[in-house]
Amino acid sequence: MYIRINIQLIQMDTKGKKIILGSNSPRRKELLGALELDFEVRTLEGIDESYPQGLTMTAIPEHISNHKAAAYALGENELLIAADTIVYLDGEVLGKPADAKEACKMLAKLSGKTHQVVTGVTLRTLERSHSFSCVTEVTFAELTKEQIKYYVKNYSPFDKAGAYGIQEWIGCVGVTSINGPYYNVMGLPVQRLNQELQAFLNDEISSYVDNFIY
Repeated sequence: MYIRINIQLIQMDTKGKKIILGSNSPRRKELLGALELDFEVRTLEGIDESYPQGLTMTAIPEHISNHKAAAYALGENELLIAADTIVYLDGEVLGKPADAKEACKMLAKLSGKTHQVVTGVTLRTLERSHSFSCVTEVTFAELTKEQIKYYVKNYSPFDKAGAYGIQEWIGCVGVTSINGPYYNVMGLPVQRLNQELQAFLNDEISSYVDNFIY
């Protein structure tokens, strides 16, 4: 017995919006593609990723993702997705390492401790924008100096917050537990994004209908 499934009932209705991913991250491109959405990748160089002092852990990547989203020029029927990920350890924000020495220092700090990975995401059209964040706790075993040096030498941690990719060798040998969405640690909380995107699109339609009626 075969069960026929209408794929249109499963795939998201984008309400005629063209989805734009504002990121040069290959991991975010891969993860967004897993939602089986049609989208286009656009990148901008030199976007300021600084943030005001005093922001909370979750407000920092939300602020940066919102700033990234605001830098893009959008068309009438385009919906932009922008994101930023930070690693947060005992009140300190660990961004992307500038070089191998800094990468080794970051991993040494994470060794044997639990930290938070926070991704902020902004959805933006010409009419409105919405930001949210997702938090995952990650615990590392004690890493040896040899393990840290091996990873930094043989992998590419320089485009990753906290100097590591959980999907790589270091995640296999070093991560003892996670509490929260796995894909969030890779840079895009796709399950939460799927929910937020559907709600955002539905609000878009509701706003349009309300404006049309009144």
